[in-house]
Amino acid sequence: MKTKAPAPRVPSQTRRILTLGACLWVLRLLTAAGLAVDAYVHADLAANYDPVIKTISQGDLFRIEAGAAALAALLVVLLGTRPLVWVYALLVAAAGVAAVLLYRYVDVGSVGPLPNMYEPGWYPEKTASVVAEAAAMVTAAAGLLLARHLRTNSLQNGAVPALIGTRSE
Repeated sequence: MKTKAPAPRVPSQTRRILTLGACLWVLRLLTAAGLAVDAYVHADLAANYDPVIKTISQGDLFRIEAGAAALAALLVVLLGTRPLVWVYALLVAAAGVAAVLLYRYVDVGSVGPLPNMYEPGWYPEKTASVVAEAAAMVTAAAGLLLARHLRTNSLQNGAVPALIGTRSE
């Protein structure tokens, strides 16, 4: 009596790498979405803060934040297998959260070329921005850990290098 050979199975390590790669894509999209909200809110509000000025206006700082967040979102989507991209996204999101909370709860005053940006109130755009930045911060931290894990494992084991953006030689 002949037994039928089992169907070929995907090796468990490859299946694991593919699953982790899919998780990394989800983190890339969530992080990019949070950073895109951050960029939009700051770009939208920048003109309102142009009158708050010392050497540089608060509106200009909002434009810089919008540009940094937009660049981080783009890099995460395009190059999200590289840990350095995740570090940049994490720093942009964390700096946004820190600035909102600092200038919400502490009257720092003017510091060097920066104007006094103390604003003790909450409004919908500010809330949306800090929630999006906080979410992006958490997902960027998770993305950084996962990208580092995938890169380290693939370099050690030679598993699916094209999936994580390394060259096979």
